Amino acid sequence: MPIPPAEKVGAIVPAAGRGERLPGPVGKQYRLLGGVPLIRHTLTRLAGGGRIGSIALALPPPAEAPPGLLDGLKVPVRVVEGGRTRQESVARGLAALPAGVEWVVVHDGARPLLPPELVEACLAGAQESGASIAALPVSDTVKRAREEGFAAETLSREGLWLAQTPQVARRDLLERAFEDASARGREGTDEAALLESIGVRVRLVPGAASNLKITTPEDLALAEAYLAHSAEEGERSPRGGSALIRVGMGFDVHRFEAGRRLVLGGVEVPFEKGLAGHSDADVLTHAICDALLGAAALGDIGLHFPDTDARYRGADSMELLRRVVALAAARGLRPHNVDAVVVAERPRLAPHVGEMRRRLAGALGLPEGAVSVKATTSERLGFTGRGEGIAAHAVCALREGPS
Repeated sequence: MPIPPAEKVGAIVPAAGRGERLPGPVGKQYRLLGGVPLIRHTLTRLAGGGRIGSIALALPPPAEAPPGLLDGLKVPVRVVEGGRTRQESVARGLAALPAGVEWVVVHDGARPLLPPELVEACLAGAQESGASIAALPVSDTVKRAREEGFAAETLSREGLWLAQTPQVARRDLLERAFEDASARGREGTDEAALLESIGVRVRLVPGAASNLKITTPEDLALAEAYLAHSAEEGERSPRGGSALIRVGMGFDVHRFEAGRRLVLGGVEVPFEKGLAGHSDADVLTHAICDALLGAAALGDIGLHFPDTDARYRGADSMELLRRVVALAAARGLRPHNVDAVVVAERPRLAPHVGEMRRRLAGALGLPEGAVSVKATTSERLGFTGRGEGIAAHAVCALREGPS
C-alpha cells in the first residue's frame, strides 16, 4: 500500500514531563542542544520531512509555547496542555489533530535526533496491520536480577527489541485503544502496548542508535556528540545556519529608599538604604536582563515583567533573569558572556563582586569566568555622585546555532 499523503498524517509530540533526572534552569524540553532548544530539534525534524501535515504539541501547563519556538516550521502546530502521564498527553494531542488526519505519528519530545527517513519507514511499516514502531534489536546479554541485586538468570535475547519512537497507527485504531484503556483503567508504557492489548499487530521497524531519548546529562552529552558529527557531515542547524553571536546592551537605574534591602546581582549588600522598585530593585540584574532581551530582540524587562503586575511585587530578580534566559532559549539563543558595570558612590561594592559573579553565572548557566562585574563611581557627578541612587550598564553576547 502507498504511504498516505501528508495532509492525512498528523504527529503528536508529548513534551509535558518535568525531566527531573536532567536538572537545570529550564525544563528538559527547553534545554539547549547545539545552541537550540531540544524540543525545537524534534519539531524541526518532524515538520521538515514532508510526510506530516500537522502537529499537536503537549506542553506543561499553562501550555504556552515560548516566543519564537514555533517560528519558521513548515507545518502548523497546535499546543495542548499535557496530562499527568504520557498516556494522557497523547490522548489530548490525538483529540487536537485535524479531522482529516487518518494516520498518527507519535514521537517523544525528548528524542531530538530523529532521522528523517525513519518517519517514512514507520508509515510504510504500518500499512499492513495498521500500526508500527521504531525499535532496535537487543544486542547485549540480558540478565534478570534478584531483589538483592544479584543475577537470577540469563535471558535469551532472541526476539527482544528496545522500543523507540516514532510509533505510527491508524487513527481509528489508536482512538479505540485509548477508549479501551480508559474503560479498563489500564496505563500502557507506550502506544504500541495499548494497541497490542486490543489485538492490533504492531510491525517492528529498525530504528537508529542516534534516535536516543534524552533523560540524563550523559544522554545530552551523547546527543551533542551525534549532532557535532552530523554538522561535520554537512547537516544544517534547525535554525538553518551556522553559529553566530548576537550582542545586546542594558541600562537601569533605581533611587535609594530608606527601609529597603540593597540587593545587587542577587547579593544583599549591607547598607543603610536600599533601592526603590516594584520588585527587589536589583538594578544590576535588571540591566543584564535588558541586555539579554535586547540581544534576542525580545523587547525590554518592562514588557515582560511590568511594574503594574502584582505578580512581580517584591520579585526576586534572579528568578526574573532565569526566565529571561528561558525566553532566549526558546529562540535558540544561549548566553555566551556578560560584562556589567555598577555606578555608585556608596556603598563600597568591591568585597561583594565575587559573590555577585557567582550568583549571576548560576542563573545564566555560564561559568563564572564568562561573567564580569565591575564597580565604579561617577566622581561625585550627577545623581549617583550625589548618592541619590545606583545605575548599572550591561553588555551581553548570545550564541545562536550549534556550539
